[in-house]
Amino acid sequence: MCPQPVDDSHPGLWIGCVVPKRHARRSVTRSLLKRQIRGAFARHAQALPAGHWLVRLREGFPVARFVSAASPALAQAAHDELDALLARAAGLAHAGAPAAAPAAAAM
Repeated sequence: MCPQPVDDSHPGLWIGCVVPKRHARRSVTRSLLKRQIRGAFARHAQALPAGHWLVRLREGFPVARFVSAASPALAQAAHDELDALLARAAGLAHAGAPAAAPAAAAM
């Protein structure tokens, strides 16, 4: 996996996405989650300090609740959780948290 810039308008902001197969068995689900991660960073890029950011899925979404591999409900749940995570990270960065704090954000 090679980190990639969010876009050309925010130089210095690099993201990495780790979505393990054990938490998202189907490739369509892993792709959906990676798109959601990149989209969340694009929405929050102005508020985040430059640096390398890593988002790692540390537990799966409940299969009973999200039956379809790429359901709109799963996309919305990931969208909401990522927005809350990045808003909190941006708030910490503006509050004077150490520069190393953003390196290990996890979903």
